[in-house]
Amino acid sequence: MLLVTVLLAVWSSCREKEPSYPFPEAAWELSTPDAEGIRESTLDSIHQDILRGDYGPVDHFLVIRHGKIIADHHYERDYKTIAQPYDTTNWIFNYDHPDWHPYYQYSDLHSLQSVTKSVNAAALGIAIDEGFVGGTGDRTEKYLGKFATDWNNPLRKSQRIADLLTMRSGIQWNEGQYTDSVNTCITMEASSAWVPYVLAQPMELQPGTYWEYNSGASMLIGQIITEATGRKVDEWTNEKLFKPIGINKYQWKTTPAGEVDTEGGLYLAPHDLARFGYLFLRKGKWKDRQIISKDWVTHSTAAVVSDILPDNKEYNYGYGFQWWVDTRQPATPMCIGYGGQFVQISPEHDLVVVFNGWNIHYNPVKFETRDALRTRIIPAVEKP
Repeated sequence: MLLVTVLLAVWSSCREKEPSYPFPEAAWELSTPDAEGIRESTLDSIHQDILRGDYGPVDHFLVIRHGKIIADHHYERDYKTIAQPYDTTNWIFNYDHPDWHPYYQYSDLHSLQSVTKSVNAAALGIAIDEGFVGGTGDRTEKYLGKFATDWNNPLRKSQRIADLLTMRSGIQWNEGQYTDSVNTCITMEASSAWVPYVLAQPMELQPGTYWEYNSGASMLIGQIITEATGRKVDEWTNEKLFKPIGINKYQWKTTPAGEVDTEGGLYLAPHDLARFGYLFLRKGKWKDRQIISKDWVTHSTAAVVSDILPDNKEYNYGYGFQWWVDTRQPATPMCIGYGGQFVQISPEHDLVVVFNGWNIHYNPVKFETRDALRTRIIPAVEKP
């Protein structure tokens, strides 16, 4: 018995200790790139390229390493002056209306567009962790059965929550350019009640077999949270996700029917968006509290579906639980939103990178903000 005790003590003392990371309180701790092992000249060169317009209209560029801000640049743009003509009958969902895009009512809350999907999925993960939702294998009918649709259709009946999370819903959907009036997402946003609109779309394929980007699926995920918890998604997310990690300011769009827009309606300030990315970098843990299960984070940020853009030779992307994954090694998970919203993490390099922008009319750019982490920031990490 004494020998066992001694061996256990030796093993405990010799094993590698879990590193201790700083977490932001009211504000992030500040440092310098050189102090955190990244060439400062590289981050400054990205900043200069943004100022020259080489990355298009960028509103904010933020880099965090080892839990400390090492680059933080805001770019002032007068969106009220440069806004295109807008239709005042649907101003909340008209992306050229300066009262709502890209900032909410001229505050520091920036439209996240489809980054909202990743936050919404995290809220679902917490609902599963707490037992309100049985799991990703549950049929969607279990939670959405009160809504009228063709539930007797074998394709509809077999649809699982996992199929919605991984964009393999099987629903017939056409979400291409957002300037296209036949885009299903645009027609959904013009409707009065979005969840019934999504459920009215016909089933096309066996769920779980084919990846097709579908913002309507993210609306169904939000409705599942509401049906399971009895709470509106914004209330649930605020209590279970935002408050525990120090996010106190946010805004969600709502539809004419009062549904929370869980496919693209969230606004956050860039420093708070970084908190969300940092939570996932830390595998769902914030200080001493596990906010989201480590298993959920792993599935969210892994390529559950691989090679989702087979015709795109430039980007080799996979898709997790409402997260994109650049599968080139080392893999870099990211949340992506229309107009240039990005939060990217590199677990291997302990990095969080945030970009906000508003390039909604597809103006040509010299560099893509989505590439900055992979092509410029990671190569600038100094080897120990």
